[in-house]
Amino acid sequence: MKKTIFYLSLLLMTLSTQAQENLKYQKPPKEILDLADYERAPSVSMDSKKENMLLSYTNTYKSLDELNQDEMKLGGLRINPSTNISSTVTYINNLKLSKVKNGSPKQVIGLPENAKITNISWSPDEKKIAFTNTTEKGVELWVIDVAIVTAKKLTADNLNANLGNPTNWYRDSNKILIKVLPENRPKLIDNEKDLPEGPIVSETSGGKSSQNRTYQDLLKNKIDEANFETLVTSELYTVDLNGNKKLFKPAAIYADESFSPDGNYILLTKINKPFSYVVPYSRFPQSETVYDINGNLIKEVNNVPLDEIRAKGFMSTRAGKRGIGWRADEPSTLYFSEALDGGDANKEVEFRDEVFLWKAPFNEAPKSFFKTQLRFAGVTWGNKDIAMFMEYWYDTRTLKRYLINPSIEGGNPKKIEERNYQDSYSDPGSFQMKKNDYGRYVLNIENNKMYLLGEGFTKEGQFPFIDEFDLKTLKTKRLYRSDLKTKKENLLSLEDAKKGEVLVRIESKNEYPNYYFRNLKSKKLTQITDFKNPFESLKNVYKEVITYKRNDGVSLSGTLYLPAGYDRTKKDKKLPLLIWAYPQEFKDKNSAGQTTQNPNEFTFPYYGSFVYWVTRGYAVLDDAAFPIIGEGTTEPNDTFIPQLVANAEAAINAVDNLGYIDRTKVGVGGHSYGAFMTANLLTHSKLFACGIARSGAYNRTLTPFGFQSEQRNYWDVPNIYNGMSPFMNAEKMKTPILLVHGEADNNPGTFTLQTERYYQALKGLGAPARMVILPKESHGYRAKENIFHLLWEQDQFLEKHLKN
Repeated sequence: MKKTIFYLSLLLMTLSTQAQENLKYQKPPKEILDLADYERAPSVSMDSKKENMLLSYTNTYKSLDELNQDEMKLGGLRINPSTNISSTVTYINNLKLSKVKNGSPKQVIGLPENAKITNISWSPDEKKIAFTNTTEKGVELWVIDVAIVTAKKLTADNLNANLGNPTNWYRDSNKILIKVLPENRPKLIDNEKDLPEGPIVSETSGGKSSQNRTYQDLLKNKIDEANFETLVTSELYTVDLNGNKKLFKPAAIYADESFSPDGNYILLTKINKPFSYVVPYSRFPQSETVYDINGNLIKEVNNVPLDEIRAKGFMSTRAGKRGIGWRADEPSTLYFSEALDGGDANKEVEFRDEVFLWKAPFNEAPKSFFKTQLRFAGVTWGNKDIAMFMEYWYDTRTLKRYLINPSIEGGNPKKIEERNYQDSYSDPGSFQMKKNDYGRYVLNIENNKMYLLGEGFTKEGQFPFIDEFDLKTLKTKRLYRSDLKTKKENLLSLEDAKKGEVLVRIESKNEYPNYYFRNLKSKKLTQITDFKNPFESLKNVYKEVITYKRNDGVSLSGTLYLPAGYDRTKKDKKLPLLIWAYPQEFKDKNSAGQTTQNPNEFTFPYYGSFVYWVTRGYAVLDDAAFPIIGEGTTEPNDTFIPQLVANAEAAINAVDNLGYIDRTKVGVGGHSYGAFMTANLLTHSKLFACGIARSGAYNRTLTPFGFQSEQRNYWDVPNIYNGMSPFMNAEKMKTPILLVHGEADNNPGTFTLQTERYYQALKGLGAPARMVILPKESHGYRAKENIFHLLWEQDQFLEKHLKN
């Protein structure tokens, strides 16, 4: 009898192995499938006057067939060479227009059949909307007339969208600058069939270190170089609204095209040779040149060499002019910054950056505007007397904002903010913008007042606010503070300060986010959209943001979900618990202990969390806080493992102390750095019964020049890299782990190889592991077949190793 049972067990194991080898796509159980298989609400785009809005409809998921397209990976790009657009783009399949006030959606007439729409842009006068449509052969340009809600095609499907949006409106709203495939374009070289003429050779001369991150999809050989050049080279044409075309500039690699606010000049950025095998195309040599709108050369304003070598540290940058752009409040003035430390953040200097202004036609030298003590982080223009600039420093998480007078030499900067930018409770909000006469967004200044809209996170909860900022006293006055108790109010824009009209979006746990106008004086709400909740089966699920403390006193939080009908008073049934998290680095305990979660936020289940499993009888702690803190000269990763374990133990204790769970049945999961977290928790603690790790990196020696927020390289701190690597500690793993990865991961450092090699190590050491590679998927998953199967895999794994 025992022999019979033994052979039967062996047969079942064999059948199971064979079934695994021939496993077809599966679907999750009904409770999860009902939530996962839903229809996505449209996205909303409004004109600046809030008169018209465009509703864009997309499929909830892509299909596997959509992912199974031609693809070339070159210079950091993923391109479909048949259609000349990114292979990663998500298309819109339908468009509708509606009046913002008292309107109902109208179908846009004349859209292309089987539409694949992207690159949507309103014309400067907001009477037209341009978009591209992708056919089987390529990309074509279409334009919608807003007044008659009708679309028409302007070009053939020969646009080049391989470097992004191939369209750019002229200021008159009657013409569009487009990138077109060259007529005499060379044929692409087949890397598989064409025999190389020699080996691939790279050499370093020594002396200068180049500490670049581990990038994906780089050029590898001369064939890649030739194909890259073929794919990204375009001719520039001007096309009018009747479809008439005129050549503007001959073939080159145009990376960016930017009209001056007055529309009289255009700044063209070109990519030049030599190309690189160690950095993506954004760091290839570039030249930036200004032309008038007739195509006449005005001035080459910048020439950037190949950017392969930079000093160590996140705050290091390249030497020379950076971030050239048009000043939004003047007709045709460029501004840019230059590093005064040579781009080396490790140098001790009085000033880090200097910002310059340069007026067209650029006959005079650029004029110094101001200097920054930290790294320049951008400027927001207002008018001739007011602008605002920011500087920051990553190592201390410091952010400073200044008001400055563009009309005065040196600008007479006045500091209005200095804080730790990770300190959410001290965030004063963002200054409101408005369109000026040039159609550019500038600071909204009225009667020496500006306006701040803030998210309003506090110890007591979230209370979004609007403040009036006095330019004379530099003090604020509170105009509005959201006091909703059971809903979340997102303040989007102050439309009319005098009337007190604000555009808001309101949601609750069970109410899908919808747009409203709120009148601050009367408190009246006027609804604009009416999107329905597609997840009705979650309406009776219990949801609460819980707060608790780590063993060192750091405050933590997470959003707790309990199954519908669970009796929180009796607590007679102990639930299995799932924790989903993502570690985040901080430089101080105060910022690390703040919560930015709101229990009234709409519950939107998706494959990137465990929320689905509340319908399967699990308790779920979603977005659990996992801060990693390094104060002063200590770096967060110096104590990564003990802090990770302390975060997990605190989370489990918190839910266990509420009396809801069986602490012997706790699972943990995460994606990307969260997967790295999961593998480390299972390796270095006995807190969990199982874990799910998706698209992670497990061997940090394969990312030797930094990872996540780690600036030091492997040779600086080999003990940190080795100690944090689950691969290096694979012999300690005894807990079941489900490893999932996209077959074509495009994220720096998280090569699919990371999961494959880690699984091989675990398998060789006898650890209980299962590996699932999702065909055609990148770092994020998109195909319905793959996502449904992923949910099935996770459910099977949890039912086996956690619940039962």
